[in-house]
Amino acid sequence: MSFVPDADVVLVGCGPVGAALANLLGADGLRVVVLEREPSVYHLPRAVSADGEVMRLFQTLGITDAILPNMNVSRNIRHLNAEGKLLVLLERGGVGPEGWNHAYRFHQPELEAGLRAPLAGLPTVEMRLRCEAFALDEAEDHVRVRYEDLSNGHLGALTARYVVGCDGARSVVRRFIGSALQDLRSHERWVVVDMILDVPPAGLEHACDASGRIIDAVQYCDPVRPTTFVPMPGKRCRWEFMLMPGDDPVAITQPAGIFALLAPWQVTPATARIERAVVYTFHSALATQWRRGRLILAGDSAHQTPPFLGQGMCSGLRDANNLAWKLREVIAGRAPEGLLDSYQSERGEHVRAFIELAVELGGIIQATDPEKARRRDADLLANPTLLRPIAPPLGPGLHGDAPPPAGTRAAQPRLADGRRLDDVVGYRFAVLARPALLAAAAQAGLDLRGAVGVAATGEAGDYLDRVGTESMVIRPDRHILGVAASVAELEALLGRLPGATAAP
Repeated sequence: MSFVPDADVVLVGCGPVGAALANLLGADGLRVVVLEREPSVYHLPRAVSADGEVMRLFQTLGITDAILPNMNVSRNIRHLNAEGKLLVLLERGGVGPEGWNHAYRFHQPELEAGLRAPLAGLPTVEMRLRCEAFALDEAEDHVRVRYEDLSNGHLGALTARYVVGCDGARSVVRRFIGSALQDLRSHERWVVVDMILDVPPAGLEHACDASGRIIDAVQYCDPVRPTTFVPMPGKRCRWEFMLMPGDDPVAITQPAGIFALLAPWQVTPATARIERAVVYTFHSALATQWRRGRLILAGDSAHQTPPFLGQGMCSGLRDANNLAWKLREVIAGRAPEGLLDSYQSERGEHVRAFIELAVELGGIIQATDPEKARRRDADLLANPTLLRPIAPPLGPGLHGDAPPPAGTRAAQPRLADGRRLDDVVGYRFAVLARPALLAAAAQAGLDLRGAVGVAATGEAGDYLDRVGTESMVIRPDRHILGVAASVAELEALLGRLPGATAAP
């Protein structure tokens, strides 16, 4: 009789990445145990930004109605020099191809509560709070996870087919994999300050919408002290101040030090409350090995990015979206274990593009030498720079050597009946095709191999026009596997699916 482990997957850590993975895996009936060292959702904010791609994942999880009332749509990131002149504009306004706005702001404890809420309705998901993994014993067909219940000091153990470390920058899972961190050359200390304000901060007229509401983030590229301002939902605002030579990290995070830093915005103790003030080191790093056997990394355990693009949490959630369906197919026996090899190859180069752009933008804001800052200002003012959200393709993976759009993000158009594409498909493969091609495929007896066939009507038909194809196969993580212009080409493309999946 073959050995049956206690769980299909043990997730170490239940921040946003672990919670998203638990949702995706549990919705498909996989047995999941989550080990989380904290007793509840962490009560202080850390991540603050979500992009349209992440909102599309939240749509898949069915939580957007619950979390949207507590989120703000964000417009631009403005880079200003010491004189207040615009150096760089990162434009993120409006609804993008994902069917969502390009950028949103949130209070992380509220977002995490929204991510965890559906887990209570998933009977195959078990959450073990105040439990910290400390050892991973690897066997041929399972991993034994040893952990401590921090509420009483008792030691426990359970077995799983796979263990995913969603346990952050100091990941114990990464340590057991033996993966090194590749340094991407940006490690600066900043003071992160979260404030609750009764009166909006002054001097931010350039960051307001037509109604006078502050909606743009601002990077103050002042060599005296580089600073970031981020408007948050409700009465919250975040400032980040670069720690300068001579600063006392303890004194500067005390109330007197914080309100001295906030004086230019006329923020005073009479109208504001400090929610958090802490010194962070903004790292840029990429793990050299994301998987060894049955141990896998996701989120900050696999990569760390400076906050200048607001892509840290977003990148981790992309990991979850890429990994969950691959684990599902392998554990169900519909795909070989080698499918998991595509996880790092696809995600690694993708996240590197975001880290490198964040480092580049960090180099603009973190210039503290006055002469270098002057030359930077002159160059950028002479060559106005408008940046838009990037959407890099996946690294080498399931799309093989097919040219774009293979390996790029699929848009989310609406169908003629008004439904959004992902709501029709679920977390499955999809064949989006002209109605005539779908009919011809059905007449030819083409096996869609479990993919959901969707007739490209309404905006979806216009989308295929723009791409210049008759059909495309879209992966569960919303990347394009490939395009096909005929039934024969579609049949060949479907033959590359890693395994048949059940339609929702």
